[in-house]
Amino acid sequence: MTATTDGSTGALPPRAASASEIHTTTPTATGAADTRDAAARAIQRATDFLLSTQAPQGWWKGDLETNVTMDAEDLLLRQFLGIRDEKTTHAAGLFIRGEQREDGTWATFYGGPGELSTTVEAYVALRLAGDAPDEPHMERAAAWIRDQGGIAAARVFTRIWLALFGWWKWDDLPELPPELIYFPKWAPLNIYDFGCWARQTIVPLTVVSAKRPVRPAPFPLDELHTDARDPNPVKPLAPVASWDGIFQRLDKALHAYRKVAPRRLRKAAMNTAARWIIERQENDGCWGGIQPPAVYSVIALHLLGYDLEHPVMRSGLESLDRFAVWREDGARMIEACQSPVWDTCLATIALADAGLPADHPQLVKAADWMLGEEIGRPGDWAVRRPQLPPGGWAFEFHNDNYPDIDDTAEVVLALRRVKHHDPERVEKAIGRGVRWNLGMQSKNGAWGAFDVDNTSAFPNRLPFCDFGEVIDPPSADVTAHVVEMLAVEGLSHDPRTRRGIEWLLAEQEADGSWFGRWGVNYVYGTGSVVPALTAAGLPGSHPAIRRAVAWLETVQNDDGGWGEDLRSYRDVAQWSGRGASTASQTAWALLALLAAGERESKAVERAITWLAETQRADGSWDEPYFTGTGFPWDFSINYHLYRQVFPLTALGRYVHGEPFAGRQATESR
Repeated sequence: MTATTDGSTGALPPRAASASEIHTTTPTATGAADTRDAAARAIQRATDFLLSTQAPQGWWKGDLETNVTMDAEDLLLRQFLGIRDEKTTHAAGLFIRGEQREDGTWATFYGGPGELSTTVEAYVALRLAGDAPDEPHMERAAAWIRDQGGIAAARVFTRIWLALFGWWKWDDLPELPPELIYFPKWAPLNIYDFGCWARQTIVPLTVVSAKRPVRPAPFPLDELHTDARDPNPVKPLAPVASWDGIFQRLDKALHAYRKVAPRRLRKAAMNTAARWIIERQENDGCWGGIQPPAVYSVIALHLLGYDLEHPVMRSGLESLDRFAVWREDGARMIEACQSPVWDTCLATIALADAGLPADHPQLVKAADWMLGEEIGRPGDWAVRRPQLPPGGWAFEFHNDNYPDIDDTAEVVLALRRVKHHDPERVEKAIGRGVRWNLGMQSKNGAWGAFDVDNTSAFPNRLPFCDFGEVIDPPSADVTAHVVEMLAVEGLSHDPRTRRGIEWLLAEQEADGSWFGRWGVNYVYGTGSVVPALTAAGLPGSHPAIRRAVAWLETVQNDDGGWGEDLRSYRDVAQWSGRGASTASQTAWALLALLAAGERESKAVERAITWLAETQRADGSWDEPYFTGTGFPWDFSINYHLYRQVFPLTALGRYVHGEPFAGRQATESR
């Protein structure tokens, strides 16, 4: 690897980006026949590998790797509740310590630069695990933190965790009043203006903000402040005429309101928030199937008097234990989320496109499991669509409140590939999914991930929201998956589908690519949109398709693969489509090229060869790079199954052709 200008280690953006850390072979030139033979052998190995990883119940799930803040906050939660034990602490410390970089920092993605808040939280967690501040690895971390501005420069969420133990002052944090729960849905900054993940986090945090708890600190953190005499320096306000200035002054007004807030109103608001939280607890005890809302919900309810033996609390804590992945070396990694529905539908598509018979028992078992995961009741999405009947799928094992549009589209595509023993059941489930997805179309013709028209400009302006995305606007990748699904269902000419296509065409970047909201980045967006447009009837000769093909060819690496570093979210000019070749990103580029009719092109041949020659003997691929996106740049994901399902899909389409060449669905729906 080479050093980058920001001091991190990572692949440089030029086409010569190396994947030598992952791969030991270099693709060689072969003829088309040899390429097809190599692809066929790779398909067989990859199929055998993927089939061997299916759970007995029918689902697939790869590890969902993020960064050590999940592990640090898990330890801090246990410290706050008084339940931290030696085994868990040791295992968490082992994992966090192993993720530290040579310069003493922690990054948020593989090969990325050190990140201040992540490093602060990791440092504190290691202090809880018994690492002394004068140990060399801790001294390096503390020195780097101070050099970056200390705790005062960390994000709000990090400073909230520190405030729980008196390491930061609550007065120096943005105010988040629980009365927010009473704002009507038409009012600015009501809770439904926030994306579902932010909404589930903010509601419990209003309780925490109102209560301002402080537990005894087990040790001081003076070494993380730039000035021990003034550990909480006051930052200057932005100009009053700017949006930042307006919202900063609003925050000061809310701090003043806190001192005069009617006690009965505040208590009622916190109790209403508690009811809102409890009503959204899933059957497995979690909230939204993701770790952060669960952590804050447990803290909020505990502050309101729910003891640890209360069924809600006990179930919530048990659910958090299920996010732990124990490794062979005794380390314990916390997943931010789990992705069984997403992984299962993608695995089903991959195996079917690779040539597995449609009635193969393992595909039927997967379909059975997916059918059982359909959500049959309204969730928060119904606030904006109260008349829309339910019928969708979520991302996780249990998340009935928040089905998502992307998963629903891909599950429908997966179910279409399986010859099920109860076709009537499948048709009814697909019909409900299609109806729900169509009903969740935003007014601009596109689709977001969870909600309709979740595009308010105000939430991102709040001083509290200094990390990640807090709204859920439509994106090209989600819209593309819906359009592809609608095309397969025979709805290419439906006016709603056409509006989605028009939106996608308008969103194409000047260079021919599309932005990737939920995957990294322009390679993912382009790999999602081109197959959707061609499935909907656009010919490979369409100007938008030709521009996309030309862009992909210009960013193909010299080794034949494709890669894109997460830095493309911040530096488009330098990093768009640039990075070390990865199996998943190479597959995304191939899916676009194959859909565009480029099966016989040199670019496709080189990429197929790269996939075949970098495959492991067991049929898998290695991929340490993070190619999934939670929040662009701020929160990155390594889906461990991406490296398996997408290459298999691409290889299958190369050998067997595009799926659904003879579609049986009609324009009747």
